[in-house]
Amino acid sequence: MNKPGYKWIALSCTTIGALFSVLSASTLMIALPVIMKDLNAGMGIIMWTIMGYMFSLTILVPSIGRIADMFGRKKLYVSGFSLFTIASLFCALSSTGTELLIFRMVQSVGASLMIANSTAIITDAFPKGELGKALGVNSMVVSVAAVIGPILGGFLINFGWRNIFYINIPIGIFGTFWAAISLREMKDTNVDEKFDFSGTFTFTFGLLSLLLALTLGGFTKWLNKPVILLFSIAMLLIAAFIYIENHKEYPMLDMRLLKTRLLAFAYASTLLNGIARGAVTFLLIFYFEGDKGIDPITAGILLSPFAIAMMAVSPVSGWICDKYGARILSSAGLLVSALGLIGFMKISTTSSMGTLVLCMIITGIGSGMFFSPNTSAIMSNVPADKRGIAAGVRTMFNNAGMVLSIAISMAIISTSIPPDAMQSLFVHSHVSSASIASNQFIRGLRTAFTISFFFSLFAALISYLRGPAPNWNSQSVS
Repeated sequence: MNKPGYKWIALSCTTIGALFSVLSASTLMIALPVIMKDLNAGMGIIMWTIMGYMFSLTILVPSIGRIADMFGRKKLYVSGFSLFTIASLFCALSSTGTELLIFRMVQSVGASLMIANSTAIITDAFPKGELGKALGVNSMVVSVAAVIGPILGGFLINFGWRNIFYINIPIGIFGTFWAAISLREMKDTNVDEKFDFSGTFTFTFGLLSLLLALTLGGFTKWLNKPVILLFSIAMLLIAAFIYIENHKEYPMLDMRLLKTRLLAFAYASTLLNGIARGAVTFLLIFYFEGDKGIDPITAGILLSPFAIAMMAVSPVSGWICDKYGARILSSAGLLVSALGLIGFMKISTTSSMGTLVLCMIITGIGSGMFFSPNTSAIMSNVPADKRGIAAGVRTMFNNAGMVLSIAISMAIISTSIPPDAMQSLFVHSHVSSASIASNQFIRGLRTAFTISFFFSLFAALISYLRGPAPNWNSQSVS
């Protein structure tokens, strides 16, 4: 039994972890142009410090979720906190873009350990009727970090970009010790179960091949031999994974998670929303700092309305979800996000800041309406011994969507503007609004936002079509 008050202690531990990881990502995002210039790094290295990190999360989190279901969540969560902290120190000491990329990948392992366990820890600690509220509070803190991060990053750049990693260290030390002291295992571990090495291998390398093929295809040509080869490898390994998981006594991924209609459609809407929303912040940073020539701290402030709106709505949507369910609320949130994206589809070099702020607020409200209820719907409809992998699969789909969003958007931008002009634009070499390069960039932005809009509409439809709660006592599919 949970002791009174433990649920709030568990929420505080996971919330610090969420604050930690999101703050690190949002401060880094705003500093990318400065880092690129200081380390004399190419556009490819800088892009992969973001995309490689999300690649790693996408691939590792489901496997880690399964390990957590078998051996417990606390040890893995605390280990992730400490590893992320140590990696932050090495990121700060990086002298080349390649070194920074390597240590960011180490960071991603620590982040995977935290992210795969945080939602499951909250679900273990809170009763079903309060889960939406708890996840709403967690989402609200994530939004606070998203607000603070770009502004803090813009401020810290004045003292050197390395400080955006140094600031992680005291937060990480405190969070590691607080989690180690306060958290406890709330469920029996399944140490007698065998770990699914063959399923994990085929899943990991199959998904890696697929994401690499989609990314390379977007940046180069879809009919290149490496892209075709990667797609072929991905199809073979994913087919082998499905076969293995359907015949394993203890599979890495219980296929009922994807065969059950409610969960399958909740996961699918997560993926589609990631594609719709994943690149929006990145594109706006590109627009503010590059095309408009705005300094980093001002750009960070201009990005805050999105996160402020999400921060305000998330706990309210979690509370409403506990009372009335997730289906209508999540679907309506995606439609509201689509409404905000309509405004971005008309972006130009002369767009007023008031219009852009309004679009960010609308999109943020929609995101706040979607995330907490959708996550609650997933986590409250799986057995306790499947919560780790259920949370991991949700994170996998969300991050896969974000990776694809950035890859698609950058592929569109790169076909709209010459590479040298794009690199100059990205590192604050301001391109005049009257120039051909700037006009081409704006056309690319509009196309990217239009694609995001249609993905958001599709996500709303899929979210609305989710089915009834699954019956886990039956082997039949709901």
